[in-house]
Amino acid sequence: MAFFALIVGALLVIADQVIKMLVSAHLKPVGTVEVIDNIFSLTYVENRGVAFGMFKDMQWIFILITSVFIIAIIVYMFKTKPKGKLFYVCAGLIIGGGVGNLIDRVFYGYVIDYLSLSFFSPVCNFADYCITIGTVMLVIYILFFSDVLKNEKAIKKDE
Repeated sequence: MAFFALIVGALLVIADQVIKMLVSAHLKPVGTVEVIDNIFSLTYVENRGVAFGMFKDMQWIFILITSVFIIAIIVYMFKTKPKGKLFYVCAGLIIGGGVGNLIDRVFYGYVIDYLSLSFFSPVCNFADYCITIGTVMLVIYILFFSDVLKNEKAIKKDE
């Protein structure tokens, strides 16, 4: 199943990079295109920080941190072999989104963002949504479907 997560991650990286290539070629020259008036637009942004543009121009720290997290997830998958397909879907989403943004940081020095919602101020990208959805689903998996919390309760009960 760990290989499944890596395949999902690789497919998401390819999708992310193709989208960003199209955004750079077609959206960058025009800046913004309204898709749904006052709700959703495509807006070209070069994000030199992390979430919400915080911590600008600290690319090498973000590259290091992202790399460590991705490697940790991959090692965890192969060493512990968690039960449940949901974990591997979550891992694939997080890995794919993380690597997609990591590629931008390494090759451009910024992340290409383009999805703008009027009710959510930061401009994001496909990789950001993969990471966010994967993380939310992982929390749900840990809370409701894994044995992680059950094992900790059992340990405390035995003490």
